[in-house]
Amino acid sequence: MLRRLAKTGIACASHWTGADKLIGLLNHSRNMPLVIGYHRVGEDFTASAEDYTPAMLISRRMLERHLDWLGRRYRLLSLNELGSRLESGETFDKPVAAITFDDGYADVYHHAFPLLKRKGIPAAIFVVTDLIGTKRLQFYDKLYLLLTRAFSRWGSATHALAHLLVGMKVRLSNMDDLKTIACDPLTATRALITALPQGEIYCVIDALEAEVPIDEGAFKDRHSLTWEMVSEMHQAGITIGSHTRTHAWLHNESWERVLDETAHSRQMLERRLKTGIIHFAYPDGRFNAATVGAVADAGYRFAYTTCRHRNLVYPLLTIPRTLLWENSCMDALGHFSSSIMSCQANRVFDAFAPCDQHHDCAESPRSPAWAVPAP
Repeated sequence: MLRRLAKTGIACASHWTGADKLIGLLNHSRNMPLVIGYHRVGEDFTASAEDYTPAMLISRRMLERHLDWLGRRYRLLSLNELGSRLESGETFDKPVAAITFDDGYADVYHHAFPLLKRKGIPAAIFVVTDLIGTKRLQFYDKLYLLLTRAFSRWGSATHALAHLLVGMKVRLSNMDDLKTIACDPLTATRALITALPQGEIYCVIDALEAEVPIDEGAFKDRHSLTWEMVSEMHQAGITIGSHTRTHAWLHNESWERVLDETAHSRQMLERRLKTGIIHFAYPDGRFNAATVGAVADAGYRFAYTTCRHRNLVYPLLTIPRTLLWENSCMDALGHFSSSIMSCQANRVFDAFAPCDQHHDCAESPRSPAWAVPAP
């Protein structure tokens, strides 16, 4: 509650003094448009958030509030138009914004797509190609579900998780850090997928599933789009982009795996949709020099991140986005706030949540101290 009060106060003060727009001018000093990113869209946020990551959810009603606010202040354009203007260096005569959705959940088709069509708003969706038309869950969704069940069964989550990771040949160098990440399933999920390559994550998933099995087909609200849905949205004007084959966090993967994740997903989409695929979104927005180079080699012309860092060699492959969810623009009373939305659009809150990534080196960032691969 205190955090929400502080956020509301900062937003109101910034909006009243005009500081939000000044910060926005500084943040957009390279003539970068506003690109907004969402994930899942549901009918009932409260019900959906009970067993899911809240920061990846927005209700259809709140999404409409966001879109209406943006539509009154920006010209909403497609990623293709945005990219064309950026490539040509042509300036924008008024503020412009683009709407995107990551991961390719089917609920975007059911809840966001009708809204976008009714309002005539262009948008883009970045899909994970290996999951389209399947009942398999995103690997982080499955890991979170399994950890939630395991935490409810384990007497000591810290010791049980330590035992499991040691069995996977991951040496824990700092037990204090492990106690921190084992405080809840969401924190543990985030820590593991940030530190480990996807192959090792699936080994952890297998070990957990041996203890607390789940039926992936039963979680219909987390299933991905079908190819029929993707095709219908594409034909209706929705831009389709790649979000890799499996949503692997590229900074953790080998060079060969990164090339496969980026190039194969593009080829699959082009073959199925009979069109060129030129847009790519980095999973979790994470990139370094090596992953940007792989995206360039795969033939993409535009790629999107979640921070303001740019690659000087490929600036159009590191276009920043602002990710929003249900509560991101709510005030202390739980109501939609125009002031907070303005601060989000102008990236005022970035100063309070600096980027923790290592963008400049070609090698993958170091794993945190608590997780060091055993020799």
